Amino acid sequence: MKKFSYELQDVLDYRNFQQDQAEAELSKALAVENEINESLALIAQRMVSLKQESKGLTDFNLISNQYNFVKVLEAQKEEYLKRLAEAKLVTDEKRAALQECIKKTTPLEKLKEKQFDEYRQTALKEENNNLEELSTIKNNFQN
Repeated sequence: MKKFSYELQDVLDYRNFQQDQAEAELSKALAVENEINESLALIAQRMVSLKQESKGLTDFNLISNQYNFVKVLEAQKEEYLKRLAEAKLVTDEKRAALQECIKKTTPLEKLKEKQFDEYRQTALKEENNNLEELSTIKNNFQN
């Protein structure tokens, strides 16, 4: 019996390639999101640290400097929040693209599995027929 061959293998390979690309792009988008979240966490830590340091300060210049620094941190925080919102949109787009690739790939994989199962069933039947034929020939030869 000839080797199993899937007629749509080239299409399946191409769609798997597209799916791998979509997964890579989603991974990059998630990495950007994580980087922004880490930056926001650092800003939050700095603000908490500044508030703790400012307790008990009496020097007007130090208090003024800390107040100005808090304003800078708040501005950075707002910028990062805007970037995070944009990054989330990109991530959602990449996730949707990946889901679309999966929708296109899954039916082809299921069809391949079904055809392979049919091929295997046919191969088993053919092998059983060959064995029966050999057995018959052997029995006829012995008699």
